[in-house]
Amino acid sequence: MKPLRDRDLLRMALRTTLLQATFNYERQQGIGWAWALEPALGRLVPDPGTRRERLAEHTAYFNTQPTLASLALGAVARLEEGRARGAGPDADAIARVKSVLGASAAAIGDPLFWFTLRPFAACLGVLLAPASLAGGALALCLCYNIVHLGVRTFGVGWGYRLGPAVLGDPLRGRLTRLTRLLAIAGAALTGVIVATTLVPGGSPRPIVFQVALMAGLGVGLVGAQRGRPSPTEWALGVGALCVLSTMLR
Repeated sequence: MKPLRDRDLLRMALRTTLLQATFNYERQQGIGWAWALEPALGRLVPDPGTRRERLAEHTAYFNTQPTLASLALGAVARLEEGRARGAGPDADAIARVKSVLGASAAAIGDPLFWFTLRPFAACLGVLLAPASLAGGALALCLCYNIVHLGVRTFGVGWGYRLGPAVLGDPLRGRLTRLTRLLAIAGAALTGVIVATTLVPGGSPRPIVFQVALMAGLGVGLVGAQRGRPSPTEWALGVGALCVLSTMLR
């Protein structure tokens, strides 16, 4: 058995970008997880038959926040390394660790990436768009993807070094503080956007525009009370506002 190299961890990190490529209702991310872990098993388990059995074990049901899945992946790779030496946990124990890590990653990652970082990046792009559409789009992409792709790329290594404790209190506390900071900054950006939209260059917008903006903010606040409004609901809401603004013009 050969220990994992940085090259193996990087291959796993790159494969996490396709974690949900085979997403399905039966196993959700399970097949993508096994494919991302395959470089580690290929190095740790030389026997092809045993390696296939290990891969089949990891195709079982798994689901978590996709970005922080890299941390869990690295931690499980470390457990598989110990298992290959004959000193690690068995398949059932690894499955339990996967389940706990997946739940922890979802609890931390959903508020950070879906409900805080993504809206913050969108607000930053909207704020810069009037000056430059390309600049606004670039700011949005960079703001989100520097954090998102950074965690995906280096998260496997962090998980491998720290093992199952990677999502313990120290990292959890730092990510919680980052979520809170981004929420405060996002609220400030929203206020700036509303002010510059209502009074561009010191001249107030027409009342119809102000009413439409107020209605849009109201719909957004109501929709934000739910975890994940569907794209259909958002499309219907935006369409209704467009029709209303046209009628009041």
